[in-house]
Amino acid sequence: MPNQPPLNVPTLRRSAPARRIAILASSALALLLSGCGLQQHLLGSNVKGLGEPAPQRGVVGFAVTPVPEATLAAQKILDEGGNAADAATAAGFALAVTLPSRAGLGSGGACLIHMKVRKASASTTALMFLPEPGTGGGSRPAAVPMLARGLIAMQARYGRLSLAADMAPAETMAGGGVPVSRTLAADLSVVGNAFLADPAARAIFAGPDGRILGEGATLQQPDLANVLNRLQANGVLDFYQGRLAARITNAADQAGGGLTTANFQSAKPFYATPITLHRFGTQIALLPRPAFGGVGAAAGIEALAQNPQNLQFAASQARDSAIAVRNGGGAGSDALPASAGFAVLDDQGGAVGCVTSMDNLFGTGRVAPGTGIVLAASPSRIKPPLLAAGLATQGAKFRAMAVGSGQQGAPMAVADGLYNALHTRTAMPNAVPSPGRVSVIACAGGLPGAPKSCAAAADPRSFGLAVGNR
Repeated sequence: MPNQPPLNVPTLRRSAPARRIAILASSALALLLSGCGLQQHLLGSNVKGLGEPAPQRGVVGFAVTPVPEATLAAQKILDEGGNAADAATAAGFALAVTLPSRAGLGSGGACLIHMKVRKASASTTALMFLPEPGTGGGSRPAAVPMLARGLIAMQARYGRLSLAADMAPAETMAGGGVPVSRTLAADLSVVGNAFLADPAARAIFAGPDGRILGEGATLQQPDLANVLNRLQANGVLDFYQGRLAARITNAADQAGGGLTTANFQSAKPFYATPITLHRFGTQIALLPRPAFGGVGAAAGIEALAQNPQNLQFAASQARDSAIAVRNGGGAGSDALPASAGFAVLDDQGGAVGCVTSMDNLFGTGRVAPGTGIVLAASPSRIKPPLLAAGLATQGAKFRAMAVGSGQQGAPMAVADGLYNALHTRTAMPNAVPSPGRVSVIACAGGLPGAPKSCAAAADPRSFGLAVGNR
């Protein structure tokens, strides 16, 4: 690996539990300097500094995302008393700031959620907030931004903290600036200067020298910070039905997106029943259609159950099944959009795993002027990605969760990631087949019940970060 410049985590005024996040950040970033990925969990420190009170012991909880700052935002919320839904909300909005190529505010996606609602026992459901096409035409047709719809719906139903608290890390990073991560820098290098042809994109993603931002450069997004601040203060209705909605649609029209206020008003997330398998002594929930990666992951798991040694066959089954369903029963070799995944586990065994996409790397390649929102590409022009996530439970206990990326490799990444986690006491003992990438949280002894058996891992070939306390 070439030498990597240190990543700087934004400094916030924090309480004692939050100061421990700075310790986690320093340790995590030091480890990132020695390798391409981080597979181990990071435990909090209880060392008392001279003249300082002993830090509080962190709650049990794990988080893994493609960007270190987003992972730390989720862990901060867990330490402040939030549950998995709160932390996943924080992670999702933080990724909207730090990874607009795959998880921007203009994106959509889907989540698997295993949590209690009031006094009922925990159950697993799927929340779908996939990109929806606009109907206003335009030179660069855009999708209706659905990320905020999905995250806020989840937070309202399952969250413990306020929405403002969960969104605070993202708003701070957008306004105060955040270092360009290795993941974002890699995506920027793919689109290159063509992305900067859009003046609104150039104002955000170009440096003083006019070149596209590189790893470690400061990414500052005041317009996006203002939108997030409005969303914090006024809630989701302003974003989809109020003045903020009108402002965003007007800006999207300037960028050729062809979005209308009627599109924003009609776009709603929905809960759905996951695909369910009973394999390896667990019940495995997978994302249902139209997140077609779940169909592929189911085929991969069935193939592994029959012959775990034949990874090539399982991978082909996963890929071909997903693409056939996505293409209406026919084969297809067209390019698949990029995606991103993140996962959170709390101390009660509550778990959330989400995958997002812009339906193209950086979506339409245009930013809605004055909003900082990179517009996702309309699914009417680009076939949807293979979004894949899986969650395994044993009775009432959480056992494992995997979220995949890697385009056509995402379904097999989830299938193999879950298989490995359920057959070993390690979150990621082996890399999943390329081009798939996976993030995993696993508890060999189950949670609640055996927190010391839990661990989280980011794919060693990616640049994400997994952190946690047990």
